[in-house]
Amino acid sequence: MKLDISKIKQVRLADNQFFKEESAKTQIYLHHTAGNGNAEGVSRYWNSNETRIATAFIIGENGLIVQCFSSKHWAWHLGIDNQDFAVNGAKYVNLNKCSVGIEVCNWGYLKKKGDKYYNYAGGVVAPSNVTELDKPFKGFKYWYKYSDAQIESLRQLIEYLCDTYDIPKEYRSEIWGIDKPAFQNVKGIYTHNSVRKDKSDMYPCPRVIEMLKNL
Repeated sequence: MKLDISKIKQVRLADNQFFKEESAKTQIYLHHTAGNGNAEGVSRYWNSNETRIATAFIIGENGLIVQCFSSKHWAWHLGIDNQDFAVNGAKYVNLNKCSVGIEVCNWGYLKKKGDKYYNYAGGVVAPSNVTELDKPFKGFKYWYKYSDAQIESLRQLIEYLCDTYDIPKEYRSEIWGIDKPAFQNVKGIYTHNSVRKDKSDMYPCPRVIEMLKNL
């Protein structure tokens, strides 16, 4: 099934919350919010401050795609600077401007205490919402589950953006860690992990990997 853009919910940011400047797009970055499943609430939160930190799209736990601004425009979403490029042997490029960011609503890593799972805010998570990885990622084996609806919406949105901006759909396993081609502005699909060692979004969920391999 292809993306029906008429079903994307517009919860637009104020003009001063992003950069209304059109630029060529070469990359897609996948993030998760480390919060609850309400995509509209994320957009409203971003609109309440003046940081211009945001992504063009947010996908709620129910699969709803929320659009904050046109994918032709940009906002800060990677948190990298000249030093990050120098360390990775690349010349600085404003990748925020060259990329489209997608946030997936998700609590992220979980801790197991006894027979219960807790998110970083101390909330108890039902076992049905837990993904257990075969190997720990960034020190954690248990993660909040990306819903089936989210993964399907993410698939449709990635395919739409790749087709729109001529971005390759090829899956590369390197995207779950620092990935030098990302710093070189090589066209492709990446995660926040690709440019930040201190980030863990998205995590390598086998179901997400399978989806990316079959784009």
